[in-house]
Amino acid sequence: MNYKTKGTCSREINFEVEGNTVKSVEFVGGCAGNTKGVSRLVEGMDIHEAIRRLEGIPCGMKGTSCPDQLAHALKAYLNQQ
Repeated sequence: MNYKTKGTCSREINFEVEGNTVKSVEFVGGCAGNTKGVSRLVEGMDIHEAIRRLEGIPCGMKGTSCPDQLAHALKAYLNQQ
């Protein structure tokens, strides 16, 4: 699935979910080390657990972050199922 981010340096997130497991995550743009780290941490994780851990994480004064946007993307995926 492709998700256009809002309010972050990254522009979009491409990810795959199989069953309830996050299989792959790729951020387009953003801080490469941080986004690659987040991606590797959530790969293989239950989608609900990933949302629980990432949702609400801020980046400075933005009110959102790349991890928070990934949580939004995963929730959007669940809402489409």
